[in-house]
Amino acid sequence: MPTVMTHAVVGLGLGKVFTARKLPWPFWILTAVLPMVPDLDVLAFGVGIPYQSPFGHRGFTHSLCFALVLSLTAAVLFSRRCRMPWTALAGFFFLITAAHGILDALTDGGRGVALFWPFDSTRYFFPWRPIKVSPIGLKFFREAGWKTLASEFLWVWLPTGVLVGAVLLVRRVGVPLALCTGQAGRLPYGDQGMPPGTNQSSQGG
Repeated sequence: MPTVMTHAVVGLGLGKVFTARKLPWPFWILTAVLPMVPDLDVLAFGVGIPYQSPFGHRGFTHSLCFALVLSLTAAVLFSRRCRMPWTALAGFFFLITAAHGILDALTDGGRGVALFWPFDSTRYFFPWRPIKVSPIGLKFFREAGWKTLASEFLWVWLPTGVLVGAVLLVRRVGVPLALCTGQAGRLPYGDQGMPPGTNQSSQGG
């Protein structure tokens, strides 16, 4: 798996991409925490649940179904505090929570991700897996965890930063406003290109 902080970075980055207005702090707390929640399944090791079990690491908590249930629950409970419609909030929360399993399926180790549990318990990886898997627990500090961080910086942090920077830059120069509202092809004063109240016949030929 990528480190939990990398999952949080992805959530926060996507939060900046998909929201243009200032939002209250509960939104940002949830945006950082929800992508990390699936890794609570590492507690299964402590109670003897094997890795390959549907309830083991990268099992049901990494599935799209779990992401859906968690995002709906969080959206219903916190939509008022986040000052967003619960439907929009649920969609965004689903995206950042489901991204956890997607990122794990891009790592070069482990036993795959049960993305489609409970309908399919198969563990999946993507054919291309550039992200170095993170050792679990204290092993991270004993097994060259810096290599994992370097890999995550290259394949996750850097692309996320570039995406966020590009979106913020475009917003600053105001380009997407016309594109998003369908006004890109409109003239400044409407279809005629003249200020309101101007008599077309008074214009020169």
